[in-house]
Amino acid sequence: MNDLAITSLLVLTLFLILGSGVWIGLALSGVAWMGMQLFSARPAGDAMAVTIWGASSSWTLTALPLFIWMGEILFRTRLSSDMFRGLAPWMQSLPGRLLHINVVGCAIFAAVSGSSAATCATIGRMSLPELRRRGYPEAIAVGSLAGAGTLGLLIPPSIIMIVYGVAADVSIAQLFIAGIIPGLLLAGLFSGYLMLWALRHPDEVPAADVRMTFRQKVAESRHLLPVIVLIASVLGSIYSGIATATEAAAVGVLASLVLSGLQGSLDRDSFVAALLGGVRTYCMIALILAGAAFLTLSMGYIGLPRHLAEWIGSLGLPQWQLIVALMGFFIVLGCFLDGISMVVLTMGVLLPTIQKAGIDPLWFGIFVVLVVEMAQITPPVGFNLFVLQGMTGREVGWIARVTLPFFFVMVLAVALIWLVPELVTWLPMRMRG
Repeated sequence: MNDLAITSLLVLTLFLILGSGVWIGLALSGVAWMGMQLFSARPAGDAMAVTIWGASSSWTLTALPLFIWMGEILFRTRLSSDMFRGLAPWMQSLPGRLLHINVVGCAIFAAVSGSSAATCATIGRMSLPELRRRGYPEAIAVGSLAGAGTLGLLIPPSIIMIVYGVAADVSIAQLFIAGIIPGLLLAGLFSGYLMLWALRHPDEVPAADVRMTFRQKVAESRHLLPVIVLIASVLGSIYSGIATATEAAAVGVLASLVLSGLQGSLDRDSFVAALLGGVRTYCMIALILAGAAFLTLSMGYIGLPRHLAEWIGSLGLPQWQLIVALMGFFIVLGCFLDGISMVVLTMGVLLPTIQKAGIDPLWFGIFVVLVVEMAQITPPVGFNLFVLQGMTGREVGWIARVTLPFFFVMVLAVALIWLVPELVTWLPMRMRG
């Protein structure tokens, strides 16, 4: 069978298994096992055991359950409502009002976690219950969170930028600096879309709270102090060299426990509820991660990513057509692989083509991060969709549908950095000079 036939068979099988109601992690593992058993020489059972164990025991992955637990603590204590009290007065005058807290919260937390899933899960635990309680439509609340959660990959520090920097021999520090302006641009575009949506659906946005003077807004901002201390403790531990990004997640948990204890909003019941909630959410995510890791290995043995990348490289396309083809390629690949695997499996083949076409590897790194972000919200393996499914109980198809406008906002962001490459390259050149 050729690559197209194998890909079509595996895609059809995955959709059939998912449609039958099988758990997503088991569905991914089943398709991976079938692909490896039928189309590669390696024994599928041995590969499955080794890969799932390796994916489940990764040290880097330790940050994810800790950040999720931190989000649960914030959600079950007064810290989340305090964050809303502090941010709400500044958002009330914007069309869409408190929906912008999803974007602002994700942009802030992205500078802490470096993970899209952790950003989405943590901010979602804080914002979705509050938005639901205040009467905001669930569709736009969930969609904006899924889109804004992808900022965890673009705003530094970013795990995928480190992987790309190593694979492409590009300065990781330069990549981090290059991601700042596109990250803020994307956050601004998300907020811009929320404003347009609110202007088109004024009846669906709850009425503003009582109008406040500037002095009153500043006074209400004191409720942000615990969250600012929490973020400062996580970021400070990283940039001072006290803790790695993974260890900083434990600092965040400790700080959230101390702050909620000082507030008097943490008791035995809320502590146990937060711990169990974090365990349940992470177990769901870990099963999907394990299945995705095995699917990645299976695809690697079959050779599909490499063959597709070689085919694109052989077309001899001009720059803009090459970028459009690669965007489609990564989005399709994102239906089966996680972002890090996409970079690792394709960069060796694609980079010579990129360099031959005269595309700046630094710019291309930010482009790759953006299109990998897009893959985070595309079914069937859009990871942010699974995180939100675990939190909301909604079907993945419904979440993907309400997230679709934010997917097109990200397409617009890619177009903007293509038309104005200085959005990526200006700040690194300025810092270097």
